[in-house]
Amino acid sequence: MTYQETIGYLYDRLPVFQNIGARAFKPGLHTTRELCKSLGDPQDKYPTIHVAGTNGKGSTSHMLAAILQESGYRVGLYTSPHLKDFRERIRVNGACVPEEFIIEFVADQKSNIDRLSPSFFEVTVAMAFSYFERANVDVAVIEVGMGGRLDSTNVITPELSVITNISFDHMQFLGDTLGKIAGEKAGIIKNGVPVVVSEYQNAEIGDVITAAAKTSNAPLTFASNAFEVKFGKLAAGKMLVDVIEKVSGATVSKDLAADLTGSYQLKNIAGVWAAKEVLVKKGWKITDDSVKRALQSVSAITGLKGRWQQLRQNPDVYCDTAHNTAGLTITLAQFDTLCEGRKRFVIGFVGDKDISTMLSLFPRDAEYYFCEPSNMRALKAEELRSRALEHGLAGKTFGNVNEALEEAVRDSASTDAIYVGGSTFVVADIESL
Repeated sequence: MTYQETIGYLYDRLPVFQNIGARAFKPGLHTTRELCKSLGDPQDKYPTIHVAGTNGKGSTSHMLAAILQESGYRVGLYTSPHLKDFRERIRVNGACVPEEFIIEFVADQKSNIDRLSPSFFEVTVAMAFSYFERANVDVAVIEVGMGGRLDSTNVITPELSVITNISFDHMQFLGDTLGKIAGEKAGIIKNGVPVVVSEYQNAEIGDVITAAAKTSNAPLTFASNAFEVKFGKLAAGKMLVDVIEKVSGATVSKDLAADLTGSYQLKNIAGVWAAKEVLVKKGWKITDDSVKRALQSVSAITGLKGRWQQLRQNPDVYCDTAHNTAGLTITLAQFDTLCEGRKRFVIGFVGDKDISTMLSLFPRDAEYYFCEPSNMRALKAEELRSRALEHGLAGKTFGNVNEALEEAVRDSASTDAIYVGGSTFVVADIESL
């Protein structure tokens, strides 16, 4: 098969969560273990870092990968979903997995795919592990797909586990309380393996994670208790922050420049800094200079897109992949601080989210352009418009995000600002991204 035929086979043959949702969800590790066993268990051939969380796990994974790469290591990075190209999911030192490897892997594994009936995600996880072995990586950063305990990526025993943030999302799979969701995320904690939690949110979450770490004899660090990351200013498109050690009060990094400028990155940077400290204690050669070089160029080093990304100026257009209540609360608060003129929102959602709660976060005194992602789970733009009206949000409907954004720009004065988001898949559809 050609590359396009191979990708078509994967999408047609395997259940894909991003397209069909719950029907593709296949919890448990048996199938992934069987696939990996047939490949010689490549995931055990190199060190790994495992990253879970409701929000922030993608940014954190990319920041850690950039830091390790700038420290001289050959770094694999597995993330999901992709925005533009399937190959984005599997990278080595920022370069996407070659088409030839995907063709070869699928051809070799067809009999196992027929025998085991894996999900799309299970196959991509095994593919990533196999490619990282082939590429002879020094370390691989592995982002959890959903939850943690039963996620396909949880067949690894990492050098370090990281949990970024816990909030309500995928509740039909992970539980209807923060404590239950925390229990699923804490499922990545392994016996004796250090775990860093980016922020101590509350006792309900903290107690669950602390108990899991204690049971596994895993050294635990709540990064927000160890470090404060203080916003300074925006300069030349970078966010300048100070990293302060809480116990001593010492500033351990002054005017650290970050190219990921969303306000939510302050919590992620605290987690990344604490993770770096743990790795250094374990013998990894990471200097503060390599951290500084990495964090100011994460997007260029790793190819990350869609995290509080500015698409144009006059009017300012920002997009963000925040797609749940906790994520949107933060990004919309930041957007509110930017705009001197009229606020405009180009938004779309998938239908299996808590749409009503998310819509309640948006301001009524704004202009709305309702669209739908090119995704089988998409909430139709007309239905979104109807549900938005129940929250006092009025606007027009469009068939896709690009038509909506084009009209929003046409309607805008130079002082206006436009927010594009609501779903990862809406951001993925932006042609100019």
